Amino acid sequence: MTIGKTGQILLADIGGTNARFALSQGDQTGPIDYVKVADFPTVREAIADVLARRCHGLPPPRAVLAVAGPVTNNRCVMTNSPWVIDGNELQPAFGFDSVHVLNDFEVVAWSLPALQPADLIPLGRQDGLPGEPLLVVGPGTGFGVSCLVERHGARLAVVTEAGHATLPAEDEREERVIACMRRRLGHVSIERGALSGSGLQSLYEALAEIDGAQVPHRDAAAITKAALEGSCELSRKTLEMFCAILGSVAGNLAVTFGARGGVYIAGGIVPRFPDFLAASAFRARFEAKGRFQDYLRNIPTRLVTKPDASFLGLKMFAEHNQP
Repeated sequence: MTIGKTGQILLADIGGTNARFALSQGDQTGPIDYVKVADFPTVREAIADVLARRCHGLPPPRAVLAVAGPVTNNRCVMTNSPWVIDGNELQPAFGFDSVHVLNDFEVVAWSLPALQPADLIPLGRQDGLPGEPLLVVGPGTGFGVSCLVERHGARLAVVTEAGHATLPAEDEREERVIACMRRRLGHVSIERGALSGSGLQSLYEALAEIDGAQVPHRDAAAITKAALEGSCELSRKTLEMFCAILGSVAGNLAVTFGARGGVYIAGGIVPRFPDFLAASAFRARFEAKGRFQDYLRNIPTRLVTKPDASFLGLKMFAEHNQP
């Protein structure tokens, strides 16, 4: 006897420590199951547990999975957990008609057209051009970058490794900071040198060295907290430089991709200090591209504050990639 299937879609957002699962049908997405990766030896066992509790023996026909890592041939070997997410293995194991494995920032890019004003904080009053590329950048554990391109009714999210490009300097002080990090790190990437949790710490340590400041060891969370509280001048300078560099890098990527539809800031770091970002040099540095300043001036920048944007992106992908 063939087991029937529901019209649902299994959605998942899988990180190195936690994974989140939900079932979607039509416009509705059900409750999110939070799973600790360490509690299950494999992703297959985690999915089986969720389906057993949520589907009552009727498996969904499709699965769309976002993973925090590079995807090749519908497969991702997680860097910070033992899980291997292989769509070609999961499909027959659960009888899915299709399984798509996507990079997590690819999924955030898919969410952008569906984000509402309540999900965003504008950093400027520009509207953007309809139908033009939408870019998302995100400082977090690393630095994610993806661009959503729409042409002739078809959409494609371009996944990049832009975080590993060389960190640029815009003034003499930044040149000194990068030179300091270069002596310690060798190649100073955007991610490792500034726009990530470890990058923020690298900025703090390099600024302390060139300023001869005696300050305690702080991780990214402590630097941010001290900067916002006003209890540490060096932490404040570090966060100011972080925001300025974010503006420069976002502007560089905007002209690289022609992202005249808008540039969105996501990730786990910046939503913690929207007011500080808005008052910083972020937007001025975003536009500071010489002869192309007018081009950048017309591109909107927005901070994504929606905590479950990944599930919105998973749904958008599923809708635009019907079997």
